[in-house]
Amino acid sequence: MAGRRLLILGGTGEAAALARALAEAGEWEVTTSLAGRTRAPAALPGVVRVGGFGGIDGLAAYLQAERIDRVVDATHPFAATISANAAAACGQLGLPLLRIERLAWMPVPGDRWIDVADAVEAADWLAGALPAGAAVLLTLGRQDLAPFQRCPELRFVLRSIEAPAAQDLPPDCLLLSERGPFTLDGERALIARHGIRAVVAKNAGGDATAAKLAAAREAAIPVVMIRRPAPPAMSDATGAVADIAGALDWLSRPR
Repeated sequence: MAGRRLLILGGTGEAAALARALAEAGEWEVTTSLAGRTRAPAALPGVVRVGGFGGIDGLAAYLQAERIDRVVDATHPFAATISANAAAACGQLGLPLLRIERLAWMPVPGDRWIDVADAVEAADWLAGALPAGAAVLLTLGRQDLAPFQRCPELRFVLRSIEAPAAQDLPPDCLLLSERGPFTLDGERALIARHGIRAVVAKNAGGDATAAKLAAAREAAIPVVMIRRPAPPAMSDATGAVADIAGALDWLSRPR
């Protein structure tokens, strides 16, 4: 199997773990593609490319030029555009594609979740439900911040690996430049220190950032949960697994 070429669409912990596992096995030539939103990503084995492909046609051309044998889409659950492009490009070429679909978080007894479609709906709920001066923890990274500018009466604590553009921030916003995983004790302390009255999160799933949900439950504060976009349609050459073990099993099978 040595010499087979794999493209991992990455940017997540699962993508990095898969690249490391395959590097140890030495059975695939691995290229990991990163969108480039993080200026200092963690080091990865194999080839790393940064930046977009130029849509479906650009991705298809890249796959052909690089003689890629299989593709694993291990992007963030909210990276809908690249996932759709990967499904379309691989479908055109008849190339095997696997999506790692991290299990979504599910509410448990004691949770106060507000289910919303997007950041606009989240901001509307906050504006109508919280009193002036209430503090809100935003855990959306650098994306989708503009809707919260319509909540000037609220205080925001934004946690992001890298700072967003200043013009995207709400008027009253404290920036915390932090990278997960986060601990339950740390999340408890953050909520207490800043007097957090609500948390806004995307339903990313996984363990790295799940502690905020338990901390919010303990504090009896609501979590405004942005639900995931629908996954792209699957072709005959597309499969899905929930974790790295499933991906390694798929890659071990003959085409």
